[in-house]
Amino acid sequence: MTRLYAGVAAAAVAAMLGGLFAYVQMNRSDDVFAQCRQGQVAGGDIGGPFTLVDTSGQTVTDADVLAKPSLVYFGYTFCPDVCPLDMARNVEAVDLLAERGLEVTPVFISIDPQRDTPEALADYAANMHPSLIALTGSSEQVKAASLAYKTYYRQQPSEDEFYLMDHSTFTYLMLPGTGFVDFFRREITSAQMAETVACFVEAAKSAH
Repeated sequence: MTRLYAGVAAAAVAAMLGGLFAYVQMNRSDDVFAQCRQGQVAGGDIGGPFTLVDTSGQTVTDADVLAKPSLVYFGYTFCPDVCPLDMARNVEAVDLLAERGLEVTPVFISIDPQRDTPEALADYAANMHPSLIALTGSSEQVKAASLAYKTYYRQQPSEDEFYLMDHSTFTYLMLPGTGFVDFFRREITSAQMAETVACFVEAAKSAH
């Protein structure tokens, strides 16, 4: 039942995103990123201001974190399968982009602040990628960030601390001065992600 609930919720989020993106796209004739979208319509009211806590325990804002092109993912460190695979894909894409001379920041925002303390995220980031920015915060701060990015998460019932979290699995591409430009689903490979991100970054440079 929990998996069914999560699936319905994820489908609702996807439908909402798709409808919003289609509406925005139809009303934009000057889309400098049109050649980058590969069938995914994007550019809408996704993202926005947030205040979270980094691995050193310092409070940071979206302006601090998203100073470079960034791949933003919401997950949790106790995730047994989905999050590790998604983040491995994301950081591999970052490395592929670095080989092309493009600096992109991988960002991990925890939806499990109860267990994902700054110390826990510091260990996670150290094991995942040297450029990874891992963030947590209070329950209210995390919820506000999730709402800004229109993500979904829910703690599964459990009688102990070994609970699991249902959550959406989109990765969001954010560009400085532009904000949200596109999202990636789970089936996208690291090579495909790198190619698409490179297209957006180069298009943004040309537009400026």
